[in-house]
Amino acid sequence: MANTIKQKRLEGIIRKNISDIIQFNLKDPDVGFVTITDVAVSNDHSYAHVYVVFLGKKERAQAGLKALNRAKGFIRRELSQRLDIRRTPELIFQMDQAEERGRHIDDIIRKIHEGEQ
Repeated sequence: MANTIKQKRLEGIIRKNISDIIQFNLKDPDVGFVTITDVAVSNDHSYAHVYVVFLGKKERAQAGLKALNRAKGFIRRELSQRLDIRRTPELIFQMDQAEERGRHIDDIIRKIHEGEQ
């Protein structure tokens, strides 16, 4: 139980720090407006899945994800200077599909209600 609390705390700290690094230190205009929605660190702390959402069109999001992957080394290096842990996890940036799935479910519910009337 304590391990999960420690892990959740680490994920929150990583999320906050990566957001700050992207906002204040990353100079790539291709990143655009990005929100870090979640971070999931593996049990051995060797990998961190960083879930992101971009403001704008899908093409914009793809360009932003490529830019984050190009800057992965820089972001990890900056993160390692801010964290007080033995080994900084390898970063894996992924699009967060939760919002899109939620919108799809809302559309289905709306269509069902329209069919009842």
